[in-house]
Amino acid sequence: MTMSDDDILVPRKSRSGSRSRMGSEARGPIIDQEGHEIRPETLDQGFREFRFEFGKDNPFGNLTREQRIARLEAIAKLLDVAFILPGTNIRYGIDGLIGLIPVVGDIITTAISLWLVREARALGAPWYITARMLGNVAVDGVVGMVPFAGDAFDVMFRANMRNVRLLRRWLDKQPRM
Repeated sequence: MTMSDDDILVPRKSRSGSRSRMGSEARGPIIDQEGHEIRPETLDQGFREFRFEFGKDNPFGNLTREQRIARLEAIAKLLDVAFILPGTNIRYGIDGLIGLIPVVGDIITTAISLWLVREARALGAPWYITARMLGNVAVDGVVGMVPFAGDAFDVMFRANMRNVRLLRRWLDKQPRM
């Protein structure tokens, strides 16, 4: 027995004769997680009324240009030079550590690096700066896929620090407003 397209696209009628919908067969009020009653007519609006309030300390709010650059520099340092190999002067970051996980680790760190490039573009970096940044990320991502040797390359190449340095040099040449 096969279903017709009408049965798939149109909900079946309930035993009472009306079409079944989410909440129409429920008995009693609909309560949210905080214990407040939700009016049934607002359920049809979906997530249009959904808001997430951080209050006055919104970490994703309107940051100044300098705050965004400081955030990029902090993430780049975490990815590339956050730790020192004991007994040596070799610095490495979580890019080298996560990169030890074959393929998945390199994909994760490349995605974070691409986010840094996106943020640079949002700060107004021109195409030639973002192209060089993308080149650094591509080299880091492709060579990083090679087991162990790629991880050593990640530690020495430091693509994210190079990218932030490129961005900072370009920003320093821009007139202050």
